[in-house]
Amino acid sequence: MRTLICGSIAYDNIMVFQGRFKDHILPDQIHILNVAFLVPTLRREFGGCAGNIAYSLKMLGGEPLIMATIGEDAAAYIRRLDELELPRNQVRQLADTLTAQAFITTDLDDNQITAFHPGAMNYSHLNHVADGMNVGLAIVAPDGREGTLQHALELHQRRIPFMFDPGQGLPMFSGEELLKFVDMASYVAVNDYEGKLLEERTGLKLEALAERVKALIVTRGAEGSYIYADGRRLDIPCVKAAEVVDPTGCGDAFRAGLLYGISTGRDWQTTGQIAAVMGAIKIASRGGQNHATSRGEIAAIYRRHFGADLC
Repeated sequence: MRTLICGSIAYDNIMVFQGRFKDHILPDQIHILNVAFLVPTLRREFGGCAGNIAYSLKMLGGEPLIMATIGEDAAAYIRRLDELELPRNQVRQLADTLTAQAFITTDLDDNQITAFHPGAMNYSHLNHVADGMNVGLAIVAPDGREGTLQHALELHQRRIPFMFDPGQGLPMFSGEELLKFVDMASYVAVNDYEGKLLEERTGLKLEALAERVKALIVTRGAEGSYIYADGRRLDIPCVKAAEVVDPTGCGDAFRAGLLYGISTGRDWQTTGQIAAVMGAIKIASRGGQNHATSRGEIAAIYRRHFGADLC
């Protein structure tokens, strides 16, 4: 089943400060803050929710179709999509704008200072969900505000089941808008913090929101995840990773597992377990798209942790 991935494509610029922010910020001088941090190394990674989800879904054997906007600086990302054999006929390149970019500086205590430039992501509404795209499932992941609203509505109008994944974009929407997303979606995926914010914004508990969709999934990092579906709650354990290197993109890899399970007709327990495996594989690599493994290796990890074959 072809899966439409609506969301961002971005570059992640990652820097490490070989010191501690707290040693360079004077509490009584915050009102005139002016600091500079020397960062000897700079890594530029391919990222963005749509790019990350599609990468992991392709690895599983799924058929992702990315819908996103990129800027005039996207030549390297375009080459990567081609190398990965990810279709880009729904990826729109815009002149006079830059691809969305995150600038992340981390200190030795793992504190982070991040600046995010949305760039071309602000124009995601220029893309439309059209008839004849031959998709049977979709996800609306973090993107420009107008584009997120528009793509959810267009999917709903065409009766294409989709997962609403508000992510870091959740604060952009009112409680009324979030409820409308939930009512249009077939599935909702949030982390535990976003789940609490969703409850606060909508005035409804997650259990009540789950009654309005086929499934509501909540991730909890090392504590695993749980899925509300079919009138019950399923607890999915965390899969032990080979090593813990970088959590960037773990949620996207997890969502790729969810989409793969749904698109291949798995039950919710199996779907959640596939997602947990993908999160564990991702966390052992830096960046959102540097984990590389085969479908056979994924199945072997699944068998080792859950004692069953992943057909």
